[in-house]
Amino acid sequence: MTAPGDGRPAPPDGATTVGGEVEVPWHHMPVRVYWEDTDAGGIVYYANYLKFAERARTEMVRATAGDQTAILERHGVVFAVRRVEADYRAPASLDDLLDVATRITDISGARVTLTQEVRRGGEVLVRLVVVLAALDRQRQPARIPTEIRGLLGPLSRPAVVPPD
Repeated sequence: MTAPGDGRPAPPDGATTVGGEVEVPWHHMPVRVYWEDTDAGGIVYYANYLKFAERARTEMVRATAGDQTAILERHGVVFAVRRVEADYRAPASLDDLLDVATRITDISGARVTLTQEVRRGGEVLVRLVVVLAALDRQRQPARIPTEIRGLLGPLSRPAVVPPD
């Protein structure tokens, strides 16, 4: 068995790869909470959830379509965040092991919409809806190449968000 996207041997049971793992339709990336992530009370500072989500999105794209530099070189597009909505439900604390789960809920001509959940165990701490825009080398809106759409396809499922 190999780790998704990179051909390396899979980690032992219970371990994960650095970039996370794909479990269709979700990509999962573990994050440990360190002192630098917390406020004076030992609770994760709200803006750091955006950093966790950014890293997880980057690793999700890397695991499915390749790294952003290669996508820009080969296809002439890059993805940039256009909009983020965050619903903070419960705090994470120092030393918590979190799972940042990411899935694509829609792909249009030039946009990708994702749902991301920062979880501790089975509890959703933060739910984010992120809209990415495809940009060309001049940073103008661009269509997402068919090949990239196909590579992202396995993580593309309609959103089913449980009620609050």
